[in-house]
Amino acid sequence: MTSNWFKLVMRLTKVQIGRNVTLKGVPVIFNQSGAELTLGSGVTIKSSFLSNLVGLYSRTIIVTRVAGARIAIGDNVGISGATIYARKEITIGEGTMIGGNTKVLDNDFHPIEAEARLANDTRKIGTRPIHIGKNCFIGCNALILKGTELGDGCVVGAGAVVSGKFEANCVIAGNPARVIRRLAVNG
Repeated sequence: MTSNWFKLVMRLTKVQIGRNVTLKGVPVIFNQSGAELTLGSGVTIKSSFLSNLVGLYSRTIIVTRVAGARIAIGDNVGISGATIYARKEITIGEGTMIGGNTKVLDNDFHPIEAEARLANDTRKIGTRPIHIGKNCFIGCNALILKGTELGDGCVVGAGAVVSGKFEANCVIAGNPARVIRRLAVNG
């Protein structure tokens, strides 16, 4: 089911929405005041357990958490039951598919140091931008951590814990994720 009323609510929170965005189920999409959240044209967001039979644990959650944060999702991206949570910046290139229950987190959620954590000093939360290239495929239950850069055409194996920079057209798997194969490029 496509939810046009929910698109209206997103526009009220200044989410920029391209043409032909499809929402299956009811995602949680929140743009903090002073932040930027953009969904490209042809984006499909699946948030109901029947919309992806891999077994979604929750609705899709896309959140800019602080003023100045940025999430930019390119054209024709598919997202299923994933969490995309930015305190800094997350960019996802066109044609990328994000598998069920994946987490894309550009921050640590809490300070690492005990004193800062106990004082709830949010200024000490570690953040680094994430860049996911065009035409990537991220398998279900993957965890994409702060500072990750995936080149165009990367494939991330199911359940991988990804941190670091990876060149284009490689297959990444494991915990910690590493390159297990390079893909042939036609052309």
